[in-house]
Amino acid sequence: MTKIPKERVDILLVEQGLFETREKAKRAIMAGLIYNKEERVDKPGEKLGIDSVLTVKGQVLKYVSRGGLKLEKALEQFDLTVQDKIMLDIGSSTGGFTDCGLQNGVKYAYALDVGSNQLAWKIRQDPRVTVMEKTNFRYSTPADFGEGLPSFASIDVSFISLKLIFPTLKTILVPNGDVIALVKPQFEAGKDRVGKKGIVRDPAVHVDVLSDIAGFAETQNFQLKNVSFSPITGGEGNIEFLFHLISVDEGQVIPHEIDFTKLVNVAHNSFK
Repeated sequence: MTKIPKERVDILLVEQGLFETREKAKRAIMAGLIYNKEERVDKPGEKLGIDSVLTVKGQVLKYVSRGGLKLEKALEQFDLTVQDKIMLDIGSSTGGFTDCGLQNGVKYAYALDVGSNQLAWKIRQDPRVTVMEKTNFRYSTPADFGEGLPSFASIDVSFISLKLIFPTLKTILVPNGDVIALVKPQFEAGKDRVGKKGIVRDPAVHVDVLSDIAGFAETQNFQLKNVSFSPITGGEGNIEFLFHLISVDEGQVIPHEIDFTKLVNVAHNSFK
């Protein structure tokens, strides 16, 4: 029987997406808000199995991390079905997007991340998942995907631009495949346009980033079909956005007519 690795509770809370920082997790633990099943956890340094289902005030996350809520909104709002599709989750981290895909009918998934030891045990041991840790997607090739090329891809990457992802994805995703990309302005805008603590607050910067990424995607033959904003903020409170793209043949891209200013205004008002 495989022994399940253990990790500190405060670290698990961050990895599972329940808190943005260990400090916030520690405060919640000390306040008596964290439970492991029916038992209250009161020591941040206590070690539990990485498959532990932790709750805050008795509320269980639907997915292994709150990231799943982002993909859930995209699938619902964009009326996108992933039933029986092969999924590629780029930047899988804890596995929230993968979990959401599987719960919505994905038949097989590749959980790919440049890091390691982040994927929740529930996802790691699922026979429908190939774990691709320590993998820099920029250097991936179709030969790396032995269970079949993906027809659906999700992207949730940090510290690099989506511009470094789209060219490689074009060579791997099947024709007319769907993409849900999380656009993170804090990693797309230049350093001089990112505020204190890495937060982008200026709506104008958000509009510029969305226009820039949409334009680049079109040069890579990805048709921008729809856009929205993430239902929850990213690390430290950044507003993030969701793109639904479709891989089309060269010359078939129709320039989008989406009003990014309107989208950004709605997003900012929703988080006031």
